[in-house]
Amino acid sequence: MLKNPSLITRIAIGKGLGLVVGLAAFICLPYFLPEVVSLTRWGILLWYITVGAIIGVFGVFTYHPILKLPMPWWFRAPLIGAWMNFVLVFFAYDVMFDMMARVFGENGLFSSPFWFAAEGAIIGLVIGYFATMFGGEGRETIDK
Repeated sequence: MLKNPSLITRIAIGKGLGLVVGLAAFICLPYFLPEVVSLTRWGILLWYITVGAIIGVFGVFTYHPILKLPMPWWFRAPLIGAWMNFVLVFFAYDVMFDMMARVFGENGLFSSPFWFAAEGAIIGLVIGYFATMFGGEGRETIDK
């Protein structure tokens, strides 16, 4: 843990890593789906920046507010990433399905666009790790 935990640092690291993932998707998406519109590419770029910010903000909560169960970063961050990508699939199901069908085939094992939830969990785990490592976690990030 750090000497000076900071919520601002957590959010900045989350947004920065979200930007890296979003830029990778922004650049690579036309190779997988050439007919994708630019609004979809920009949406995915901004989506991952937002996911990183949300993971950074939720680093304040180390216990579930109602159930009073511990929520360590390695549980909390992948859960948020998976949930956010699960919601993304509902917003852009057609585009996600076309992309997965193009990459894995129409009836392939990974052709369901809901596999993006698993991808979100992995990305969330990475963002959560670095945000916690450099920004700390818990109430100490906001108490001065």
